[in-house]
Amino acid sequence: MFEGFEHGRFVSEDGVDIAYVQGGDGPPVLMLHGYPQTKEMWARVAPVLAMSFTVVCADLRGYGASSKPRCAADQSTYSFRSMAKDQLQLMQELGFESFHLVGHDRGARTAYRMALDHPAAVASLSLLDIVPTNVMFERMNSDIAHAYWHWPFLSQPAPLPEHIIGADPDRFFDTCLVSWGAASIETFDQHMLDAYRAAWRDPDMIYASCADYRAARHVDWALDAASAQKKVSCPTLVLYGSKGLLARLFDIPATWQQRCEHLVAWALPGGHFFVDQLPTETSGLLSAFLSQQIVQS
Repeated sequence: MFEGFEHGRFVSEDGVDIAYVQGGDGPPVLMLHGYPQTKEMWARVAPVLAMSFTVVCADLRGYGASSKPRCAADQSTYSFRSMAKDQLQLMQELGFESFHLVGHDRGARTAYRMALDHPAAVASLSLLDIVPTNVMFERMNSDIAHAYWHWPFLSQPAPLPEHIIGADPDRFFDTCLVSWGAASIETFDQHMLDAYRAAWRDPDMIYASCADYRAARHVDWALDAASAQKKVSCPTLVLYGSKGLLARLFDIPATWQQRCEHLVAWALPGGHFFVDQLPTETSGLLSAFLSQQIVQS
């Protein structure tokens, strides 16, 4: 995967080792994955973008080949603010003070936080299939709790969720892909699925991903609520799966219209994992949006 891309590692200022790949030439684009995936989710999208852009795909702290620190009582270790800081430092180390930012799921939450905390660094923002973290918690009714049961489950104190998931990681995570993705497991590329499974079988990744959701509950909810009146100033694209759970539960464009000054929203005929299901269509929409930002700048 990522043929022609260079593989690298970067150690952030607080000692977190971030794994990434880089390829292409042109304006820089950082791409961040979601749960329960790794940077390999971009393997069929990044090469298309790399024909026009310098593309960096990185594993978030706690995921994939990045390091997975134990956080003990410090919930902020896995907050989106901490994850965003890792990725900002990575791009600065690569020589990019400003760049386009694309994120899916947890990566999109990290990207949103970076756009709020470090607006000068984010030339444009692409958010894939999320609504703000505080909106998810504050509107949690029976329908949302039933669909997004993993939010309260994964945020339970350690080691309960880790123990349950670790008993059969493939069954747990395969169920996540299918139930949220509006698809069968066969719709996922086998090489990419193998990479996901290798990552999520690691007990440290299971722990870190639970710590991510604990941080969302105890840290990020309050941060997003405090930022609710602060609008993202850069051009923003919201992509979502029209057949996914989120689109049935929320008016996604209207939700983000309240948070972004310059918003474009497009739907794709897939579920939450439409990047895996529809890589050609996803690549086309991202390329069109990013290219427009280059022309306008």
